[in-house]
Amino acid sequence: MNWLLLIIAGLFEVGFASCLGKAKETTGTTSAYWMGGFFVCLTISMVLLYKATQQLPIGTAYAVWTGVGAAGTVLVGIFVFKEPSDFWRLFFLTTLIASIIGLKVVSQ
Repeated sequence: MNWLLLIIAGLFEVGFASCLGKAKETTGTTSAYWMGGFFVCLTISMVLLYKATQQLPIGTAYAVWTGVGAAGTVLVGIFVFKEPSDFWRLFFLTTLIASIIGLKVVSQ
């Protein structure tokens, strides 16, 4: 269950990073809504990370949380914000995902 909370927390990290990107692209009320989404996602992500670290080692939990957030944010950047998707970006994204899976496999 704690691993599931950690993955969900990482997905909310993707949410708050994406909201920042959208807030940067907009102005006025729309930007304020995106910033509201940022704060909601940030709060949920932190609460879930806290809950997951009650049972999981902090170093592993934090690495997985940031890894899920980083990998997800790269994917959102490619698909939503039209960032480049060259070979090396995808190669290192793959190694990041493999590292997250590796941490899960070797952790208890």
